[in-house]
Amino acid sequence: MSEIIVFFLLTCYLADVFIGDPVRWPHPVKIIGRILDFLEPVLRRSGLNLKFLGFAVLFTGTFATFFSVSLLTSLPFLGFILSLYLGYACLALGCLIHEVRKVQKLIASGTLQEARKAMSFLVSRDTAELNEQELYQALAETLSENYNDAFCAPFFYLSLLGVPWAWMYKLVSTMDSMWGYKTDKWKKLGFAGAKADDIMAYIPARLAALSMIGAAYIMGLRKNVRLTAIAADAGRLESPNAGWTMSAGAYILGVSMGGNASYFGEKKSKPVLGKGGGSYSSSKIDQLVSLILISSFLYALGFIVLAAIVR
Repeated sequence: MSEIIVFFLLTCYLADVFIGDPVRWPHPVKIIGRILDFLEPVLRRSGLNLKFLGFAVLFTGTFATFFSVSLLTSLPFLGFILSLYLGYACLALGCLIHEVRKVQKLIASGTLQEARKAMSFLVSRDTAELNEQELYQALAETLSENYNDAFCAPFFYLSLLGVPWAWMYKLVSTMDSMWGYKTDKWKKLGFAGAKADDIMAYIPARLAALSMIGAAYIMGLRKNVRLTAIAADAGRLESPNAGWTMSAGAYILGVSMGGNASYFGEKKSKPVLGKGGGSYSSSKIDQLVSLILISSFLYALGFIVLAAIVR
């Protein structure tokens, strides 16, 4: 049994890193996104309390997701193949790195207008006026922050609790990414998804930061990086989870993350993470990508071993 679990998890991890998300493939997250897009105007027209409706979508969606995935993965003959596909598809690190590399090349080539446009698909901040340094910083921040959301959190549930739980997390994460903004338009409807994401990603975010510290030691980067400093900076952000991997990335690379940014036309000042005064460059993004890849391997290895023992 443990050999099957090791094979299953290792295959999912390697497929994600080396194959990623094929562009024309009907990815399950896209289906979830379309359902949420359809529901949003319907819920708003209902006249009912939007916070209540957000919780209704959350509970109904997680139940339906768990039931559907459990049914599919238990089918005779096809069940294991579907488990492999859904296990691989719930991970998005390969896709994240691919998109980061695409924007990195645009910035490095000096085509900043195209880079700004490409960046706008990766981040919620306004990108129209970002200069080269700001584009590199935004790229480093989104890669660091989404390391947990794209890989660590879903792999945590996939390895310890199985495919249905991993997809319950993906539903919650998708609700948060689409509805979880703290603006007048979204703060009620997106409340449930945002809080559920905070809870489900809480432990993985901290373990993700630990994996980054481990990778930094392997790479010989910033060997004096302390978890206490990372935790102190992470605690200054509104999100209970996002700051852990961002702060770890900032300290390890010797740069700063956070600070002033514009969201939906409004200026916002975030706490500055890290104490480094280093500038951003294409080589710094290369370094961060390598750090994240090594971190993900350490994280995956640890949970594959743990899953083989406890499952």
